[in-house]
Amino acid sequence: MTHTDLTVFIVDDDPGVRDALSLLLSLHGYRTALFSTAADFLQRWTPGLSGCLLLDIRMPDMDGLTLQQTLRERGCRLPVIILTGHGDVDSARQAFRSQALDFLEKPVDEQRLLQAIEEACASQTAAQHQRRGSDEHARRYATLTPREREIMQLVVDGRHNRDIAELLGISVRTVEVHKSRLMDKLDAASIADLVRKHLSHGTGHG
Repeated sequence: MTHTDLTVFIVDDDPGVRDALSLLLSLHGYRTALFSTAADFLQRWTPGLSGCLLLDIRMPDMDGLTLQQTLRERGCRLPVIILTGHGDVDSARQAFRSQALDFLEKPVDEQRLLQAIEEACASQTAAQHQRRGSDEHARRYATLTPREREIMQLVVDGRHNRDIAELLGISVRTVEVHKSRLMDKLDAASIADLVRKHLSHGTGHG
């Protein structure tokens, strides 16, 4: 199994742990990037990174939980798996509060780690597809004329063609033409599909 567009970012101050994790993951088709400090990873991080993050808790200067919180504040979407040789309830609670996907104690069980990474990468891929879908909808929505947007909103509100024609002072035939064009632009197969796209992407009025 390969994960060519995803990287597992390993942040741990122990070179032995970094190398062992990197070897294990490479054998299972994962690309890895290794960092010895939180600061090193922060310098490398950009919003476009894809994959997941393996974070050690106890590191010099900035610990893993602080890095996790800092990344979250910056809008980082990478799923986080916490690794620690010093696990306690408070640390686990703090990690999950900051939306960690899992909290694993060293020495890490290989199967549990691989399962957690698989889940993290699956969630990252699903999120990417959702964002791409949202971007595509926004691009399509931007092609609508003001009249088409107006009619779309009325259709989504449950208005029939005759009602829309009376409200806008146009003919039913003109409403049908506008509706056909906007559905084509939004790639909506039916009125139900149009409503679904409108609601799932949070398209606003106007």
